[in-house]
Amino acid sequence: MGNVAIEVENISKRYRIGLAEDQHDTMFQAVMAAFARPLRNFRDLRKLSSFKQEEAADILWALRDISFQVNRGEVVGVIGRNGAGKSTLLKVLSRITEPTYGKASIQGRVSSLLEVGTGFHKELTGRENVYLNGTVLGMRKEEVDRKFDEIVAFSGVEKFIDTPVKRYSSGMSVRLAFSVAAHLEPEVLLIDEVLAVGDLAFQKKCLGKMEEVAEGGRTVLFVSHNMQMIDTLCPRTILLKDGKVLCDGTTTDVLEQYYASLEDLKVDAETALNNMRHRRGLGHARFTRIVVRDAEGHERYRFHQGEPVFFELSYEVFEDLKGLDVGILFRSGKSREPLAELRHCVTQGSLSVGHQNTIQVEVPALPLRPGTYPLYFGLARNRADDTREQHRYEERRPYDIVDDLTAPLIVEAETDERRPGYFDVTSRLHVQNLVEAVSSP
Repeated sequence: MGNVAIEVENISKRYRIGLAEDQHDTMFQAVMAAFARPLRNFRDLRKLSSFKQEEAADILWALRDISFQVNRGEVVGVIGRNGAGKSTLLKVLSRITEPTYGKASIQGRVSSLLEVGTGFHKELTGRENVYLNGTVLGMRKEEVDRKFDEIVAFSGVEKFIDTPVKRYSSGMSVRLAFSVAAHLEPEVLLIDEVLAVGDLAFQKKCLGKMEEVAEGGRTVLFVSHNMQMIDTLCPRTILLKDGKVLCDGTTTDVLEQYYASLEDLKVDAETALNNMRHRRGLGHARFTRIVVRDAEGHERYRFHQGEPVFFELSYEVFEDLKGLDVGILFRSGKSREPLAELRHCVTQGSLSVGHQNTIQVEVPALPLRPGTYPLYFGLARNRADDTREQHRYEERRPYDIVDDLTAPLIVEAETDERRPGYFDVTSRLHVQNLVEAVSSP
């Protein structure tokens, strides 16, 4: 136990969820149900703390028999699809919620950054919250004094440091919260996917600070959907699925298994329809299938630079519409910033409800350098018909967006040579009037 910073033993966490009310076909059934409702409500109230039927329909196991150890100085990533149990695990470790079964122990001072403004008192100013967080971590005032200017400068909220936190925007709150968590030097740092709230420039600063924290010998448990950031920061990664540990090992091996599971995921019109993080848009048209193929027609997501890539996209129309565009966006695996957009007009004509089609977008020679590139797919109003001043906001929104529901495009290197940047650009050098310098004898 001497070198172990975090020990998790058979942690399980269950919740009781609401179920849909019964629907009644006749007036008599509705009247009888109304008379029975007080008794049913009383029974439901008693059930809130009773779990006699472990697999009842209203029981959700967020975590199931999770066990692992993290040694001092280790930086461990935690990944998995939405609902895998990642955030619940960090809440249990942070003592925000108690496990149903099992136990977890952490050695050393712990700082958690689980959501915007975690640990902040909304009525206190930013300055007061910095000192409050330091006190919670067991630090003396002199220690916080020494770090205070650095914390505020990194967060960029100097002008508002004496303003109550309740008046901060979400971006300001997360900047100050991350800065406090990273600079007050806790021995164990628990971080959930909160950095996406900040702007792109701050995300890059956070990445640099995380690399510094990781190299500084502190223990970090880092939950993220950004796989390239996980790959950069974490030598070891834990993959969760349905509340269980599916894989625990080197980040390279675990990411291989995670990407393989994404390739098996089939996108259809209903995929994650209720999950607004992944499936957005008006819904007038929806992707029903997305496949990435090579020149021979084989489905794959790994390519070498210069290879042709074919995106095969099927869709269905759910409301009459006029004109349709399709878009594909390549994102940076590290910063998530958009790198390149492919946009094409499918048709400028009218499409009726029930219309289905399959289209193909070809990239003749992939220009991307080796790396991991998350993909973004969209269906939208045809630009030729999109005079933006004439359309309401709702009408300008895309019909469908599929983001992070497919495996990313992985470009592999044929040699060990690694060059900075994302693209290869053809260039030529033209030199005019070059006069060679001749030294005097």
